[in-house]
Amino acid sequence: MAPSPGERDQLFKGFARALFKGDIEALYEVVTPDFLWSFHDGLAVTKSLAGPEAIRKHLDEQRALFSAQRFHDVVYHHTDDISFMTFRVSETVRATGEQREQRGIEHYSFRDGKLAD
Repeated sequence: MAPSPGERDQLFKGFARALFKGDIEALYEVVTPDFLWSFHDGLAVTKSLAGPEAIRKHLDEQRALFSAQRFHDVVYHHTDDISFMTFRVSETVRATGEQREQRGIEHYSFRDGKLAD
């Protein structure tokens, strides 16, 4: 059984907080040990990040690429067994100062009371 919408909101809060802080230990308090994070950069690159080191490397790459990255208009949409997050993200490319704005949708499933993918 998937967590309730309120429980999911708490998982997502912990997930976001851990990612923005780069706190891998905190991240793995809200995700399953085999969590798979699929990431698309909004342009051309899609990554499947499995394991703490892959996620840590990705976060380091993002910090090197962007001098600013902010999420806006984040909304979670819960169904019986999955959740979707819709959002807008604004980014500033560190090397050029280019401003980028993107919209996205992420899909999440649950297992054992945690985010699974």
